Amino acid sequence: MTESGAPEDEDMKVQKPITIREVAKQAGVSIATVSRVLNGSTTVDPVLAERVQTLVARLKYQPSRAARTLAGQGSTLIGLLVTDMQNPFYLDLIRGVEEVAQQHGYLVVVCNTLENARKEAKYLEVLAAEPVAGAVVVPTHGQIAGIEHLRERNIPVVAVDRRVEDRSLDCVTIDSMAAAREAVAHLIANGYRRIGMIGGPKSITNANERVAGYRKALQDAGLPRDAALELRGTLIGADVGMRLADKLLDLDPPVDAIFAANNRLTIGALRAIRSRGKRIPEDIALVGFDEIDWAVPELISITTILQSAYELGSTAANRLIQRLQKPDAPRQEIVLQHQLSIGASSRPRTGTTAFTSSLSAKAGKKRQKEAQTAMTQEESYEH
Repeated sequence: MTESGAPEDEDMKVQKPITIREVAKQAGVSIATVSRVLNGSTTVDPVLAERVQTLVARLKYQPSRAARTLAGQGSTLIGLLVTDMQNPFYLDLIRGVEEVAQQHGYLVVVCNTLENARKEAKYLEVLAAEPVAGAVVVPTHGQIAGIEHLRERNIPVVAVDRRVEDRSLDCVTIDSMAAAREAVAHLIANGYRRIGMIGGPKSITNANERVAGYRKALQDAGLPRDAALELRGTLIGADVGMRLADKLLDLDPPVDAIFAANNRLTIGALRAIRSRGKRIPEDIALVGFDEIDWAVPELISITTILQSAYELGSTAANRLIQRLQKPDAPRQEIVLQHQLSIGASSRPRTGTTAFTSSLSAKAGKKRQKEAQTAMTQEESYEH
């Protein structure tokens, strides 16, 4: 009866899930016998098997994921940790992981760490307890927080987008240092000399690699490094790039170009430049990283480093599937290609010499050769 005195609706009652123990008890057999019947074993007496199957159907018993894993059927889940689900880059990466996982019969559980190592560790603890078959992780730091929870259960992990210090883990990235070096060398070749950079925090490996590439391009050109031109901040928050770019624009003398080391920072730099009424590239040039057309369709075309987030995700998922199939296979670090897409935002400055353009072309070929040489893959697999 309800509090009002009316009969309680039977459909509203909360039914407790039937356990394998209850099935075994009603069938008068052991839990192991029920498990063998559910796994299709032919060693169970046909009479007992029929009794168990009848009870399973009548009681509507559904084995839990954990029970299926313990029974040797394996988990059908793959965990995926990304650092910013509002960033379109990671939405494409998620799509790449999901499509490959589904082709192999897996479902993907997506977790958003917001660049927080504590969240990363907690998510991995939960995924290990589920358990998942494996995990693809965009690391928040050089070390994946909480990875020991997966290792205790022999659950494989593939790092994606960012390298990790743990050399036992498979990893899928681009050569961020070479990409940044190419972007800044392009600005130098087009006559820009006082080039500022805005990048991610020191805790993120590819942020450090992009800073290193920026410095190497300056060194290659014989330009001095100025610490005041290197600004770094968190990658979470829409206004970070704008605040960092504003600091560069306030310098005296001002910068004549900005290299922004990811898509959100590039958008912030655009907003800062436009808010001051400055023209791109007449007053200041801009080179970004990743695609940004989704945010500024009406603006000048932006020179940027392109990398396929979808391919990063799909390659990482394929590598995880390979690892599940061959747990003892050698570790792989897969380096995918990037591309410098040249737009109007970095047009040559007036008076830039043909010699400079020729030098840029030669340097570009050299960097392309270096990137191809650096791309290693320890063992090839058939997908």
